[in-house]
Amino acid sequence: MDREQQETLAALAQSDASITVLTGAGISAESGIPTFRGPEGYWTVGSKVYHPQEMATWHRFTHDPEEVWKWYLYRLGVCLKAQPNAGHLALVEMERRFNDRFTLITQNVDGLHLRAGNDPRRTFQIHGNIFLMRCSQDCTDALFPVPEALKPKQQGQSLTAADRQLIRCPQCNAYARPHVLWFDETYNETYFRYRSSLATAARTRLLIIVGTSGATNLPNQIVREVYRRGGTIIDINLEATPFTRLACNSRNGFFIQAPSGRALPELVRYLQ
Repeated sequence: MDREQQETLAALAQSDASITVLTGAGISAESGIPTFRGPEGYWTVGSKVYHPQEMATWHRFTHDPEEVWKWYLYRLGVCLKAQPNAGHLALVEMERRFNDRFTLITQNVDGLHLRAGNDPRRTFQIHGNIFLMRCSQDCTDALFPVPEALKPKQQGQSLTAADRQLIRCPQCNAYARPHVLWFDETYNETYFRYRSSLATAARTRLLIIVGTSGATNLPNQIVREVYRRGGTIIDINLEATPFTRLACNSRNGFFIQAPSGRALPELVRYLQ
């Protein structure tokens, strides 16, 4: 970062400005979690290969809930093996520095931000969390941890009789579903902090975008709301994205083309 960019960060840190961080798949990729739409997301059922956009739908779940669960249990195993990286830890340090001035909005369902130490009260998991499940029939709004006895699966592994009971709602015994936002579903406040995210964007003076290309609706709304209200936007990514132009055109905003594990610790130093 150049001197002007460092001074921008220092001035915002010393003010009472609200600071929001929006993260996507890029920060988790540095922990070894493949991007959702990569080759690891494809799933074979019989002789047919399904795309992630087909597996991650309510429509698919209603037709074959056990196969959808097997796919998510495979992905859960990938997430379990991953560990928070330097970028995650930098955001924990940022939260400690700014407390209630800080909000983390993440599209990632891997839970790495919480495992790193970010406070769940300030962390909006707008696409859910793969380690949680809820009733598919909405008998309750409650979220339940995926039982530890429900082990990750590999391609071709079937659910056991015990597994089939564990993917049932603890309250009504209907199928439970992974607590994730599917492609054929919409954001809401109850599960995905929709209104809270937009309200946060409306008061944000500094928005830091990390490892996301803006392929989904709510992140686009968040970024454009901060831009419309004259906030400063910093985009951290390996490649330019549609958000890069908004960042560079925002007040004192800029683009950092670098891995988040390298860029975020440096950025935190200038915010101290």
